[in-house]
Amino acid sequence: MLIETETTPNPATLKFLPNRIVMEAGTRDFVTPEEAEASPLADALFGLGDVTGVFFGRDFVSVTAAAGVDWSALKPDVLGLLLDHFSANMPLFIPGNAGGIAVPAEDSFDDDPADADIVSQIKDLIETRIRPAVANDGGDIVYRGFDKGKVFLAMQGACAGCPSSSATLKNGIEQLLKYYVPEVTEVRAV
Repeated sequence: MLIETETTPNPATLKFLPNRIVMEAGTRDFVTPEEAEASPLADALFGLGDVTGVFFGRDFVSVTAAAGVDWSALKPDVLGLLLDHFSANMPLFIPGNAGGIAVPAEDSFDDDPADADIVSQIKDLIETRIRPAVANDGGDIVYRGFDKGKVFLAMQGACAGCPSSSATLKNGIEQLLKYYVPEVTEVRAV
């Protein structure tokens, strides 16, 4: 099995492509070891000690290293865990029942029903133009709300904490949304 590796705009994050589907639907972002306990793979990656973030995309896994960590030393360990996991067709998540599941509250805003058409346009642009581009860089972007011209988005994976994420938000995403949806005046990260 071959796992390709790509750099991302975030120097602390590498994108690993196992040449198979990682997540059938959606994405999953792990930013603490406690969150990672839901996934044997994420838990093992955090167990390396130098990992501060794991993100599962459709066909990739992004891994973020702690500040000052040398990727040349960490990368073989990450590749070894990924190879073992995917070669053995291990489950991505620990099976369980719904009894212990709690969905944490997100930083979301209740959209005004009067803005339904605007919100629909924004969400469509995010799904069709923005998310695919951000996924190429090993991350994801999630809509959180629209209020008085401001669009609130959450950055995940390689995009969270990336030095160029504010430039991506302002110079890329904000400009695109303003162009197609004139009601948008600003884009903010939450």
